[in-house]
Parts: sequence; structure tokens; C-alpha cells
Amino acid sequence: MSDFREHFIDWLRDAHAMEEQAETMLNGMKDRTEDYPQLQTRIIQHLEETRQQQVQLKACIKRLDASTSGIKDFAGKAVALGQSLSGMFVEDEIVKGVISAYVFEHMEIASYKTLIAAAGRVGDAETQHVLEGILQQEQMMADWLMENMPTITLAYLNKK
Repeated sequence: MSDFREHFIDWLRDAHAMEEQAETMLNGMKDRTEDYPQLQTRIIQHLEETRQQQVQLKACIKRLDASTSGIKDFAGKAVALGQSLSGMFVEDEIVKGVISAYVFEHMEIASYKTLIAAAGRVGDAETQHVLEGILQQEQMMADWLMENMPTITLAYLNKK
């Protein structure tokens, strides 16, 4: 059982780092979406959800007598910063940013589905409940992006 538990804790650390990466990416996007107020509002909302998810994940990890990984958190932030900075140099940044955000949301969804299964396997119902709530938020963001992608794309094209 300890192997399962160690994998589970490591995956929770990965999820925390993933949320650190998401926060950096969303921060980079929100400042460059003022011409797209609905998108900016949704990004700000999801940024707050992301920050709360970090707190929830950290609490789950601490409850398991472990700690987050500073190295993983730093690496996630560094990757996101690079992605954010590279987007500044393309004309169609908003469209590519929405596509990237949609893909990232689905990576998060897959990660949380994996974590939920692992939480069940190790018998951690409290963490499983937290993860199910986070999964729902990630799914809602992915759905919002999918539903609004055509509108955002047309808004970008109409500005040309």
C-alpha cells in the first residue's frame, strides 16, 4: 500500500505544480485580454479558482504528512512564463492563447481523473472529494472555452 500512497502524494505534488503553472499562464493572459471583456472576466474568475485549488491541494498534501515540491512548482512557473512571453510576439496571440488554454484544461482534467482514481485506491475519501470539486471547475472552464472559442475568434478577426 505504501507504493500506492507514495505515487499518490507525488501526483498531488504534480497537480500543485500544475496549478502554479496555470496561475502564471492565466496572469499573463488576463493582462492582454482587455479587448475581450468576457474572456478577461472568465480568466479572472478561473484565476481565483486556481489559487483556491492550490490551497486545497496543499492542504491535502499536508494532511498526508508531506509537503509540496518547490522544484516542481518553480519548473511549472518557469514553463508558463516562457509560454506567456512567447505569446507576446505573435499577432494572433488571443486565438492561440485560447487554444492553448483549452488544451491545458484538458491536461488538468486528465490529471484530476487520475488522482480521483488513486485517492479511491488509497482510501482517501476527503482528498477524493476535494479533487472531484476541482475537476468540476476545470471541466467548466474547458466547456466555457469550447463554447466561446468561435466568438473570440470572430472578435479577433473583426478587429483586423
